[in-house]
Amino acid sequence: MNTMNFKTWKGVASLLSAAMLALTLTGCGTTTTNEGTGTSQPAQEQSQEQAQTDLKTQYPLTVTDATGESFTFDKAPAKIVSVSPAETESLFALGLDEQIVGVSDYDDYPEAATKKPKMGGITKPNEESIIAAEADIVFTGISMSEESVKKLRDLGITIFKTDPKSVDDVMNNIETFGKITDHQEKAQEITTQMKQDVADVTEAVKAVKPEEKKKVYVEFSPGWTVGKGEFMDELITLAGGNNVASDLTGWNQINEENIIASNPDVILYANDVIDENSKTLDQIIKARSGWDQITAVKNDAVIGLDANLLSRPGPRVTQGLKEVAKAIYPDLFK
Repeated sequence: MNTMNFKTWKGVASLLSAAMLALTLTGCGTTTTNEGTGTSQPAQEQSQEQAQTDLKTQYPLTVTDATGESFTFDKAPAKIVSVSPAETESLFALGLDEQIVGVSDYDDYPEAATKKPKMGGITKPNEESIIAAEADIVFTGISMSEESVKKLRDLGITIFKTDPKSVDDVMNNIETFGKITDHQEKAQEITTQMKQDVADVTEAVKAVKPEEKKKVYVEFSPGWTVGKGEFMDELITLAGGNNVASDLTGWNQINEENIIASNPDVILYANDVIDENSKTLDQIIKARSGWDQITAVKNDAVIGLDANLLSRPGPRVTQGLKEVAKAIYPDLFK
């Protein structure tokens, strides 16, 4: 990506289809007798107990990561390292503070993550620190190449990589982390809220007619946008917008003339980006030749969003979805 001296997107994670083993039986008000004991127990209470039992991980557990690597756990990992901000957020959300023994240099959320030992950057992890941490598992995300993952594995580091392309993938990853760490109940709680966030947004924008959908351009780092096939593009779609870069696939450097020609109604940008001249990303965008003729610029619909909510495929990604939707259709989210 662009190597200018600015703070860029720090978490931009492979589809893991690890579904939770959660069976919730419906209580019907009848009574079930435990054979041979002479005691009875309401079916609803039995259902709750069964659900709790099903949410306990049964070891040994074997799971596969985004690179196709299989991992077998005989018990929940006692020491965990994360070298990806999105994965760090997920692990802390699951309540694994005590098990986390290291994070990446860029991990700034939650506050507890800032107090953990640093293990280098996501693209340049500190191998010596990671080895010294003696972690049972190291988690990483979309910003680490498979080549880097292989290098770490060749050093004897057990590293689990994710690469979510959609919000569903993010939720599946959280459920997988919950299974690995025997925190499935908390994982279910998190993903239930995330699903509700998605439902709230899609319900709010469902009345927007296809011909009335706003054209949206998003820039998360100077000169970089996202096309189809990535979760950030899906956020725009779920929010009822049309991504003007959807003719592209994945993360791409922009063609300024194409953006001008597409004439987006709304421009979204990461609000924490500052270049070496102390210019913010919206200033950079508005100063480009010809961009003053774009509808979004003329209507002052150039809107900054929390970069972490926008670009980290973790538990707060659906909060990012809500912010994207509010930015595109403010009248629908008063």
